[in-house]
Amino acid sequence: MQPNSDLTVDRRGLSGWNTPERRRASFHNLHNIHRRGLIFRAPASLDLVLEQNSAFARLPCLTQLLKEPSFCALVIVQDRRIVFEHQAADFATDKFHSIQSITKTFVHLALGALIESGKVDASRTIGYYVPEAGHAYANASVQQALDMNIATNFKEDYSTPYSPAAELGAPTSYSRQEIAMGWRLPPVGEEEFGVRSFAAGLVTAGQCDDRVSRYTSPNTDMLGWVIERASGHSLAAHVAAIVTKAGLESALQISADCEGVPVLSGGGIMTARDLARYGLFLARHHGSFLADTMSGAGTIYGGSPHLRYRNHLLSNGTWVGHPGYAGQFLMVDPAKNAVAAFFSVLETEYGDRDGYFAEIISVLETALLRLK
Repeated sequence: MQPNSDLTVDRRGLSGWNTPERRRASFHNLHNIHRRGLIFRAPASLDLVLEQNSAFARLPCLTQLLKEPSFCALVIVQDRRIVFEHQAADFATDKFHSIQSITKTFVHLALGALIESGKVDASRTIGYYVPEAGHAYANASVQQALDMNIATNFKEDYSTPYSPAAELGAPTSYSRQEIAMGWRLPPVGEEEFGVRSFAAGLVTAGQCDDRVSRYTSPNTDMLGWVIERASGHSLAAHVAAIVTKAGLESALQISADCEGVPVLSGGGIMTARDLARYGLFLARHHGSFLADTMSGAGTIYGGSPHLRYRNHLLSNGTWVGHPGYAGQFLMVDPAKNAVAAFFSVLETEYGDRDGYFAEIISVLETALLRLK
């Protein structure tokens, strides 16, 4: 038998599906590539009415962004009105797209509800809720993980070499996390492992500056474990409840690890319109947790003095949102009940480009400012 070429690794350390020449098609078909997946459907969908506002088409910055070769789709909604919608030639309103790390926002919703109800105290250690949390997380607080404020031996680096498991405490990176997610095969002779055992195997590395984000996807997987233990319900049950309340029209498809755990660190797949519906649910999910998210607390993100990472969301005090690897962004203005859901796929070697997310944020901010 030949190994699956989508899941094997090339000389650059990239999985077959994630090479530049295949990445765009893969982002539109990741639900057919990952080794395991779960599907969630809402019993009823939130109706959206198409009312295109021609003013958006005249915004120069928006027009320029839509001309980018990386562009796939943009949907802007307010209340239940689609005020702007545009897709690339190879995309459509009912086509699926990987949302990558936007999936982390499910933790904001599920854990936020537990914190507001008193079932979780964010100041307590992760080890209090998950005794098996391991060296890096046992004594770190839930809030630290929510704010990406934990220093571990993990680095969110997509260009690191692909190699077998290193000794305990040695530097490790996304190339290992992707095995846990079911997005690449383990090296020959190594058994599979899940996202929780991978996170529990990390160790504390140095002192953490509580003013600077240390973006680490295993934090999300560990918080999913906290959600499960503190609530007494499976993580999948929490995802199902959110999908139901958001009223998604199509399915949410999400990667699952080898133990059946939903990969909230980046495994979500949905349509652009459903990402907008999901954003509307986040917008109307008002409460003390969202207010705290927008308060200016948290860690400085991306070197910008205006952006904070708080409670597993990014915020400038007016909007909340989250980026996704290679070019996804969800921006939500709760006061206006408005959402911008943006899909794109950078086809650079490692799916990044200096200044690209700053450009997306600036354009989406400008667009949402046009709404009253």
